Amino acid sequence: MILMEHIIREGHPILRTRTEEVAFPLTTEDRKLAEDMLQYLKNSQNEEVAEKYGLRPGIGLAANQVNSLKRMFALHLTDDNGEQFSFVAINPKIVSHSVEQTYIESGEGCLSVDRAVPGYVPRYARITVKFTTIDGEEKKLRLKGLSAIAFQHELDHLNGIMFYDRINEQNPFAEIPDATPFIRE
Repeated sequence: MILMEHIIREGHPILRTRTEEVAFPLTTEDRKLAEDMLQYLKNSQNEEVAEKYGLRPGIGLAANQVNSLKRMFALHLTDDNGEQFSFVAINPKIVSHSVEQTYIESGEGCLSVDRAVPGYVPRYARITVKFTTIDGEEKKLRLKGLSAIAFQHELDHLNGIMFYDRINEQNPFAEIPDATPFIRE
């Protein structure tokens, strides 16, 4: 079971390292890592379990956040339309994206960052993505809103990019051209 003590914090070099493609079929270790990452997110969103184990709630977790250079991440969230997204994306890619951008008005957070980092993080408003599931199935999804933001946040992790790298240093709350803020209901 992944606990907070297993999550790598900012400053560790693995968070700045690009992850490596995962081969199929998955090894037993890769499958366990994928399942454990998704289970952490589910546990972290269950108040009782989160309190018992001291888990910070999260909607996404990348492999390098748990000290593995595998190109995979887990997402577990309900988007703006009430649609549940719960999967592990292995070797994920964005195949197309909107010109329009979005950002979360309250800013983004991260399980690897133990401080609030104020500022707008520009993200594509809509993305089409491809990835492989734990079972080797090729998936193609169109995402928007929170699911698109979370997918981009986790994909950045796999490329060694932290969310605050995208915040305007001179003016963290500067207006972002062609962007509409995402407001959580």
